[in-house]
Amino acid sequence: MKNTLEASSRYCRRLARARAQNFYYGFLLLPKPRREAFYAVYAFMRYCDDVADGEASVSEKAIQLENCHQSLDRALAGDYGDSLIWPAFHRAVRQYSIPVEYLHELITGTEMDLTIRSYRTFEDLYHYCYRVAAVVGLCSLYILGFRDPAAKKLAEECGIAFQLTNILRDLREDVQNGRVYLPLEDLERFHYSPEELMAAVYNQQFRELMQFEIERASQFYERAYPLIEMVEPETRSALWALISIYRGILRSIERNDGNVFSRPAVLSDMEKIHLVLQAARMCFHRDWNEAIQSRKVERF
Repeated sequence: MKNTLEASSRYCRRLARARAQNFYYGFLLLPKPRREAFYAVYAFMRYCDDVADGEASVSEKAIQLENCHQSLDRALAGDYGDSLIWPAFHRAVRQYSIPVEYLHELITGTEMDLTIRSYRTFEDLYHYCYRVAAVVGLCSLYILGFRDPAAKKLAEECGIAFQLTNILRDLREDVQNGRVYLPLEDLERFHYSPEELMAAVYNQQFRELMQFEIERASQFYERAYPLIEMVEPETRSALWALISIYRGILRSIERNDGNVFSRPAVLSDMEKIHLVLQAARMCFHRDWNEAIQSRKVERF
């Protein structure tokens, strides 16, 4: 059993290092038990995403995700089958008391991608973002540690902020795959059509649309920001780094005047490392609140 758990931990660690291009940097700042838990939970979430985005038919993917619901329940009862993810994942869920309903919500969110290609209103989109991202924030909150129940709403809003950033960053790729995540009511408001989006038309209407979406995401970041002070002290630097990295991607989009068609909106590895080192230095600051406030303007 010990060897199985160690093999599972190694697999999840390697997967996170290879695939979690942004999250991995924040993970590095966590104490080992919490870091290993994040690797395992990430591996589970990555698997769900990969099924939804895979090459199989919609019907085949639907069957795989339905089986994932069942496999999840079996794994949490100790039946791991031949999966390299479940042993370390089960340990993480037990160790940090992650509510099982969040995990099923995530699978349901990925199932939405099989049949829904666009969202009429932001309220509709929020429902999707809650399932694929806010629950990730909530699962993460249990690993980071918290005491104030109010932290849950902030973790939800942090997850929404990350997902809205992803939507803007991946806009062109998603459209090429037949998915329009920007609310159709927003496109209508700025007189920009789905056909123009598919053709990657960059004009004044698109710039105004993107500025509107950037501002919406920014508001979620601002509301989520106090969460940093609500998690356990030993995990605050990791959360600060994660928020800073994702907010940095949003700022990159904004600096390019919303033109995600011309070049990808990413932070370089060196920029991410700089943020991680900055967060690590803040760990040793005698007044954490003063430290993060002094860097708020620089980051945002």
